[in-house]
Amino acid sequence: MAAAYGVDVQRWAALFDGLMDTVGSRFARPEPRRRVRDFVAGLLVQAYRITSSVLVKLGEADLGWLAADRAAAVAGGDPVLAGAATVSVGQALRALGSDRLALVATVAAVHRVAPASGMVHGALLLQAALAAAGGGDAHRAEELTDRAAGVAARVAGDDPHRTGFGPVAVELARVVAAVELGDARAAVGRHEQAVRRQAWRRLPAEYRAAYLVDAARAYLQAGDLGGAGRALVDADGVAPAEVRCRPAARTVIAEIARAHPVPAGVARLATVVGLTR
Repeated sequence: MAAAYGVDVQRWAALFDGLMDTVGSRFARPEPRRRVRDFVAGLLVQAYRITSSVLVKLGEADLGWLAADRAAAVAGGDPVLAGAATVSVGQALRALGSDRLALVATVAAVHRVAPASGMVHGALLLQAALAAAGGGDAHRAEELTDRAAGVAARVAGDDPHRTGFGPVAVELARVVAAVELGDARAAVGRHEQAVRRQAWRRLPAEYRAAYLVDAARAYLQAGDLGGAGRALVDADGVAPAEVRCRPAARTVIAEIARAHPVPAGVARLATVVGLTR
């Protein structure tokens, strides 16, 4: 299966590279051609980032990294576009357990992307913070998250690179960082504050559901199986695919399903995903 995915990634590369050449060749003057190529490059980066995100969610982090790396390659000399691609690189490397490499890559991109780039700059800081937390560096994680919070307080308007960055993203990242650091008490406390905010309800359904799986991990660390079960059931109600199709979510479901008695709703989820009959 991995080999088949690898062929698909290469075909995507050939297809989009050809598209840039074909569209650009329709313009005789260099300046219009450059604008078209930049526009198509932006679309290509976004396509590779989406591909990377899906692969990571499906447990194919190595292929997710390949797609993210391709996004970074086609971004060319545009530091903001390359920064957006590096957000995906960081996510894939963290999923592979390579937190140190993720930290190095995202911090390097932070230095290349001007703070004025706003959401991309902030998203890179959050990925760097999560990588630091995954590596057990609580001080670095807090420092990077605080910097991201400062950026979030200043940004407003559109999110052309679809980073999802903003004040609520910073708050949720603090929860995930606490989970990575094993500070279940802090994670649960921050989570319960974050989901009371109006901004939480405005997040895309897939974003909320994916985050709730991390919240379930926090409750599990704290020994609160009921809270973990409620978070999973809520995630399933918001975006079922984020729970039923992700290996990471199945792992959490399996851990909770071993409890006696099994929290309400989790037994059904365990059956739905094929863990029990």
